[in-house]
Order: sequence, then C-alpha cells, then structure tokens
Amino acid sequence: MQKQDETTDHRKLKEDIRLWASELGFQQMGISDIDLSVAEERLAQWLRDKFHGTMDYMHKHGRKRSHPEELVPGTVRVISVRMDYLPESQENAKQLLDHDSKAYVSRYALGRDYHKLMRGRLRNLARQITDSVGEFGYRVFVDSAPVLEKALAEKAGIGWIGKHTNVINKNAGSWFFLGELYTDLPLPIDAAASGHCGSCVACIDICPTQAIVGPYSLDARRCISYLTIELQGPIPVEFRKAIGNRIYGCDDCQLFCPWNKFAEPTAEGDFAPRHKLDSTDMTELFAWTEDEWLKRTEGSAIRRIGYERWQRNLAIALGNAKTTAAVIDALNKSRDTQSELVAEHVAWALEQHA
Repeated sequence: MQKQDETTDHRKLKEDIRLWASELGFQQMGISDIDLSVAEERLAQWLRDKFHGTMDYMHKHGRKRSHPEELVPGTVRVISVRMDYLPESQENAKQLLDHDSKAYVSRYALGRDYHKLMRGRLRNLARQITDSVGEFGYRVFVDSAPVLEKALAEKAGIGWIGKHTNVINKNAGSWFFLGELYTDLPLPIDAAASGHCGSCVACIDICPTQAIVGPYSLDARRCISYLTIELQGPIPVEFRKAIGNRIYGCDDCQLFCPWNKFAEPTAEGDFAPRHKLDSTDMTELFAWTEDEWLKRTEGSAIRRIGYERWQRNLAIALGNAKTTAAVIDALNKSRDTQSELVAEHVAWALEQHA
C-alpha cells in the first residue's frame, strides 16, 4: 500500500466518501479502526464450542480474520457500508412461513447475487477516492474472505450485533448486506454502535430449531440457514420437521424482531424476486431439471448449493407439505433418483405422508 500526500484533508475526504457511497446506492457508510480483540475472543470461544459445524474455513486463516493488517498489509482503517435488500413487505414473507404448498426462500436470495453487485459498487467507490486523492492502498470485500464484517460494522456505527447475531440498525432494522473497503488511509473513525436489544428474546423464542442457544450465541449446527446452505450431506432427522417449507435459508429471527418495524422495502431493482421464487409451489420447483435449475438460478446466490442440495431441501419441504396427490406424485417420480442424498430425503418425505 502507498502513502498519501500529507496535505490530504482526511476529515473532508471522509465526508466526500459518505456522499459518494450514498450516490452509489449504499444506505450507510461508517469507518472503524482495526482493533478486533473483543470479537477475536468471541470467535475463539464460538470455535471452541464447535458451533461452526462443518464450516472449517472459519478457523483456517488463523489471525487474519481478526487482524485486518495481516490479511491486507498496511491496513489502518476499514470503510464499512450497508445496502438494504428487503424486496417486499415483511407481512408477505410471514404469510409464506410453513405454507402448506409454497416454498420459502430467504429474502436475500430472491434476486440477483449481492456479492457481485456490491463488489462492483465498492470498486467504483475506490475509484472515486483515487480520483480525489491519487493512488491509495485498498481491497474490497463482500462476504467472501476471512473478514469479521459484523464486528467491523458495529465498530463503524452501522448497527449493533443483536441476540440473533445479525447486525441491527435502530432506524432501518436488519435487512441489509454488508461490504468493506480495507484501506491505508488514516481516516477519522466513527463511534461504535451501542446495543438496544434490552430484555427482548423474540428471536430466541421464534427460532424453529432453537439454534440461538443464548443471547448473542448461535449454534450454526442447528441453524436452518446452515442446514440448507452450508451442510453438504444429509440433514439430521431431528431438524427436518422444524425446517418446514424453508428450502434456502431462514428469516424467522428477522421477521419477528421488533426493530424491523422500521425496515422499508428496497428500491434496488436487482433484489426483486426472480422466476417467482417468492410464490411458487414446491412441486413445481421440485420438477425443475438440472438444466432448468441452472438457467433459472443464473446470477443468483442460490447457485452455491448446487442442484443436488436444492432437491434435498425441497424433498424435506414436500415431506412437511399438505398431503395431496400432486405432492405424492412429485415425490414418487424422484424415488429412483441417481442421487443417494436426494433419495434418502425423498424416502423420509414419503414416510411423512404414509
């Protein structure tokens, strides 16, 4: 990373960055230092508790996750941004939970994959900074590297980490993505956000699988988002009924968080639902061939789980669906699938309708 001209007015630059970030579609920008010692100990305890399950990448990078200057040498500040993504009314989403025929997809995955969209805009932000002050050292991150993005967002004043371990903003709720610019610019930092969960335990009480094992403590091995997205093998039988119709991720802890009464649907067109994923019957989704699935998930975050796990998740949802001829027919057609993983879950689903 390169040193800046000593005449640079970093206070003014910070306000310019805030304006540019807003013009690029980010709803908030904040700046933090790189001291993550508190978050580092929390992460270490979480790993000792083995709450990460099969997510081995959570401990692969050693100190780099909690020491930005080791991940990107020269880093002294982190510019954090948030982008709202709620595509529709929360009430519409609530009505889909445990629906007897329609699937539930986590709201963040209904539209375009946020990784590419936000990375592109953060790079544009970096270019605007370069145009203003000349070459500087930076690196863009959007949920794709060993970065403690929630802890950084909290330090940057974006919001506090709630009891469900998502970041909450007191004026906007929690329906937003986070992104970061690691930089060597010695910008003024923002005040860290303070917590406002109080005595509320709505997220803990509503979790279908009791994955929030205590305030601010999530056992990913029980979390539906982990089970339907991260876990590659069979989903433990003990959680299958609780998963209901959730075929990709889970939003329950956000849907019932009181702070999300302040959340507004996004104006970002790229996050609008594609291929009617917010209103399609499970049987129709289950009937997609792999070619159809690849076509309809192009540019979507859903792509990451692959067709086999998509079918696995839908088999569970169909097992929890209302017993109809269409459901039984859809499951029977897949009994002889070449995937042992899918076949196991189809057999379980048929047992639920016996």
